[in-house]
This record gives sequence, C-alpha cells and structure tokens, in this order.
Amino acid sequence: MEHTLTSAAAVGYLGDVDETGPGTVNVIGDYARFFGRELATVRDELLAYPDTESIWALPAGLPNSAGTLALHIAGNLRWFIGAQLGGSDYRRNRDAEFALRGTDRDELVRQIEATADEVARALATLEESRLDEPFPLEVGGVRLPTGRFIGHLAVHLAYHLGQMDFHRRIVTGVNKPLGALAPSALADR
Repeated sequence: MEHTLTSAAAVGYLGDVDETGPGTVNVIGDYARFFGRELATVRDELLAYPDTESIWALPAGLPNSAGTLALHIAGNLRWFIGAQLGGSDYRRNRDAEFALRGTDRDELVRQIEATADEVARALATLEESRLDEPFPLEVGGVRLPTGRFIGHLAVHLAYHLGQMDFHRRIVTGVNKPLGALAPSALADR
C-alpha cells in the first residue's frame, strides 16, 4: 500500500475548509485543521516505523505501544466526532482498543485515514451554533459544551501523538522529528 500524505500536507487532507476572510475566526474550520494536521502526523508516525512488529513493541516503562495508541485515537475520534456529531454508524469498542495486538501497519494507517475522513466530514456539517450546546453524551461524569469538548478531543489527540513520537524514537533509535505541529499546515490556502 502506498502512502504519500505528510504532516505538512494535512490541510489538503481536510478537503475544503470554509474561509470567511483574513482576520476572521472560524472555530470549526480551525478545529478541522488541527485534527487534520495531527491525524496526518499520526499516519506519518506509523509509516516511520520499519515494520509492524516495532509498532507493537512495548519497552519497559511505556504504558502503550504505538499500535494501541493508533487504535485508541481512531476509536475515540470516530465515536465522539464521527458518530456523535457527524451521525456515522461507527460503534466503539474501547476495551478492544487497548486489548488488540499485532494489527498490520497498513490496517492501522487505513483506520487513521478513515478517522480523518469522518472527522473532516462531521466538522464540515457542524453548525457553529451547536458549539455552545451540550455535547450529546455525558463523558467522565460531566456534560460539557460541544465546543469545549471538541477542544478537549484535540488536546487528547495531541497528547497521544506525543506519546507515539516518543515511542517511535525509543523503539527505532531514530531521534528525528516528523514535522508535527507545523504552523504551515494551519495557514490559509
């Protein structure tokens, strides 16, 4: 399977992001850019491993492999954004996200790509007025405004992406950044 997307190309991964003009704030469009950039980097992280086995390595002291993190990222975003906000038919199995082992790298990449697609589609149809409304589900004993919960999901994704980056560096011995958090991926086209 050939993969050509890079973190720097994340904006293109999003499809059309509504632009309202220079200096204006488009909160949902910004969220879409953040998720697109970070999910492109998750994909790049997976592709930077030499093989599937190293993705699943679990050195002492690390709580999760990159494979587990990829499954968790996909499940989390497909459920909370794809299904709850976008109306997809995705059904989450959180326990499996942490129990499965050995999923092939190409399958993990496919799941991240499907996640990016679902997130982009859901955010493209989300009305800005919904950001102040309660998120459809109570999570962790609270029901946050939708905009705040989407922000939480973005931070959660970035946290796990950082874990993946350190995992890759430890497992492969390659201390090379992949261009994560490139501001150019957030620039207007």
